[in-house]
Amino acid sequence: MHDVNWIALIVFVLLFAFITWLGFVAANWRKGDLDQLHEWGLGGRRFGTFITWFLIGGDLYTAYTFVAVPALAFGAGAVAFFAVPYTIVAYPILFLVFPRLWYVCRKHGYITAGDFVRGRFGNRWLALAVTITGIVATMPYIALQLVGIQVVIGALGISGTGFTADLPLIIAFVILAAFTYSSGLRAPASIAVVKDILIYITAFTAIIAIPIELGGFGKIFASVPPAKLLLAVPGANTTGAYGAYATLALGSALALFLYPHSITGILSASSGRAIRRNAALLPAYSFMLGLLALFGFFAIAAGVSADPQFAAGFKEFGNNFAVPALFLHSFPSWFVGIAFAAIGIGALVPAAIMSIAAANLYTRNIHREFIKKNPSDRQEARMAKWVSLVVKAGALVFILFVPTKYAIYLQLLGGIWVIQTLPAVMLGVYTRWFNDWALLVGWAVGTTAGTAMAAAAHLSPTYPLAIGGFTFPGYSALYTVILNLLVVIVLTPVFNALNARRVPKDETAAADYLA
Repeated sequence: MHDVNWIALIVFVLLFAFITWLGFVAANWRKGDLDQLHEWGLGGRRFGTFITWFLIGGDLYTAYTFVAVPALAFGAGAVAFFAVPYTIVAYPILFLVFPRLWYVCRKHGYITAGDFVRGRFGNRWLALAVTITGIVATMPYIALQLVGIQVVIGALGISGTGFTADLPLIIAFVILAAFTYSSGLRAPASIAVVKDILIYITAFTAIIAIPIELGGFGKIFASVPPAKLLLAVPGANTTGAYGAYATLALGSALALFLYPHSITGILSASSGRAIRRNAALLPAYSFMLGLLALFGFFAIAAGVSADPQFAAGFKEFGNNFAVPALFLHSFPSWFVGIAFAAIGIGALVPAAIMSIAAANLYTRNIHREFIKKNPSDRQEARMAKWVSLVVKAGALVFILFVPTKYAIYLQLLGGIWVIQTLPAVMLGVYTRWFNDWALLVGWAVGTTAGTAMAAAAHLSPTYPLAIGGFTFPGYSALYTVILNLLVVIVLTPVFNALNARRVPKDETAAADYLA
């Protein structure tokens, strides 16, 4: 790689030490009984608009986002900007759907999407499907946060082989595990404020300083190959890159708030009004995401990939090294330390929330449902704490011993899988018309078809759907959730007719979904 950047490393370590302290003292912030799962796993549902904004933002805009979106722009060009419209589309969905979910979950004490599905449709197997989907989709996401830490550790010049190379990552895992266990969701909520301030400082400084250094935006865009500035024009009988771009944006928007960590952040809010306010305020992050994507073009203009100083970094981390190389090229060491700390802390916040969300799912919808029916509050909270450690340990083992590309592939599959819970969760807050067994069959069909499409496309997120001589390359997740929903709509009247005497079990009432 290169020699250790001691100034950057010292700044990085000092900021990491500060957020570690903050993570532990967060246990006493808005103090509650952490031997109750809703206190440990949802912060007591007491986070107002301000904290919820930082928490959900920190939850969704991760270290891997900071690294991967510019890396995609650096390598593939304009297609990376699909991330901007997708987040813009996601927030009206947040505004319309998730306050209703918050109200009913608060009314009935639901902590997870699995709890809601179990109460709404009365089918524990459907709830189990939602639960397993959420856990499996979350695990590679946690691993990718550790990839973000790996990249910045390497960029700081810390290298080696074997245990020595892995030690900084292991230390970061131990810190994450310790403050999550002791403080629950309060830890990432408090740290998210620091993380987002650092990221905004980094982003706005870079968007001003780097173009000045490189001679202005005109020179930057002139240095980017024309093929990367625009989507390729579709050929005959195909929507080409246009269809892929649009379906990636829409499918990603539909899936975003179905991830367990997103739902955990939403359910921790103090009111449905706080969620609606955040739906209006969170697009500020979309603006920042657009700025981050531009960093990929900045890296092209700065010629970092051709700089021998960074050759080893690109060899080890590929295009993911573009942003660290850009910052090392453009800024003094003390600011590099701040920027890298922002990325590193940006990994800990979502990783903590993801592990808590997975632990909540296992504890409520697997352990409590199938293993120990009536645990005490203390037993339930303790189980969740231990499961959160197991989840993080699994992600660490995965990233240490399995090539990074497989974590990326599984994360792409995770998006295809988690969107299959949309009919039960997102549409379930509006209607009970769907038959629960039809929902389960639709989930199975969508999951199987999505996995098959991804395999046929060599684990690419887009699949070339051929219909009547036309080809529509598009996001497999969107295609398969449409198939899922069609199966549910067709099978619901069939299953209802076959079991006409069955009275649907629904713990909720229409008034539970309103303020």
